[in-house]
Parts: sequence; structure tokens; C-alpha cells
Amino acid sequence: MNIRPLPVRIFHWLNLLSLWGLMGSGLQIYNANPVFGGREGLHFPGFFLLGGWLAGGRNWHFTLMWIFGLNLLAYGIYVLFSQRWRHYYLQKKDLAALQRSQNPQRRRFAWHRLLYTIAIPILLLSIATGLSMYQPAQFAWLASWFGDWQSLRTLHFLAVPTLIAFAVLHGNLASAIGNGTLWRSMFVVKSPTKS
Repeated sequence: MNIRPLPVRIFHWLNLLSLWGLMGSGLQIYNANPVFGGREGLHFPGFFLLGGWLAGGRNWHFTLMWIFGLNLLAYGIYVLFSQRWRHYYLQKKDLAALQRSQNPQRRRFAWHRLLYTIAIPILLLSIATGLSMYQPAQFAWLASWFGDWQSLRTLHFLAVPTLIAFAVLHGNLASAIGNGTLWRSMFVVKSPTKS
């Protein structure tokens, strides 16, 4: 099995864990003042939440925000210098394959690269809206791009279902490529020994 490079596996594991915690702590914050319907609006049950109460949720969220943001920055630098962007992000040939290719495996790879590419603006939007709420005075110029406070909170909240949908699609495509080989290569700890 072709195992993914260790830095790629570490970046993925940290992303997965930090995003899971960010969603749980974010929903804890949300329950204190729901985006939809005011204080009596939609609430999420306790097993989805992280932090126990508003201050605990904020502490977790702001701590994990730094882990997630720095990990994403490190991954971006790694992708740039390792030139992984040449192989894992959308290219013209992928768009052509999605339109004309009859090869299902080739189409899966193209969809996978398309998803990877779409994830970039989604993650950047999530970070931009989060920073705008975290430090609204310091990032007033950034917050102004999103209109009023309610629009800002709504956009930030919509990152949750968007990232869940991305994770499901990404996982399914990774599983379909090579009958799960790509999926296993990301989460294996060490190279399998030959018997």
C-alpha cells in the first residue's frame, strides 16, 4: 500500500480533531444565543456540544481556532513547497474529464481534486468570519465585508453543515478510489511489514 507522507497524515489528523472540537464548541456557543430564532430558537442536544457552558465553549473554540489556523497555514506552506498542488488540486484536464471521460476512476480523481479546491475558499471564509467575530474592533474592515452581525454569524454557522458535507463527500471519494486504499493510506500509522 502506498502510504501518504507523514506530514500529510499529521495535517489531516490535526484538521479532523480540531474541526470536530471547533464544531462541538461552536454549537455550545450557538446554544447560548442561537443564530436562528433568537434565544428560543433551534438548540442542539448536549452530546453534540463541547465546553459544558458558554465560557467553556468559548475557551475550547478559541484554543482550537489557533491549532486549526496554524495547522492550515503549515499545510499550505507544505503544499506550496512540496508542489503537491500540481497533483491534488483542480486542473483543466480534470474539468475535461468531468465533461467527457467515460472512465469512472478518472472521474473520481477529478471530483476529488475539485472538492479539495472548493475546500480552500470554504475554509478561508470560515476563518475570516471567525476572526471578524473574535476581534470585531481589530478586524472591523474584515467584518464590514459581511454586512451586519447577524449575516456574519449566519455565514460562520453555515461552515458547519458545509464542512460536514465536504467531509462525507471527501471520505466517500477517498474510499471509492482503489477500494479504500487511499483512505487506509491516510490513517495507517506505519508501513505494513511483508510476511
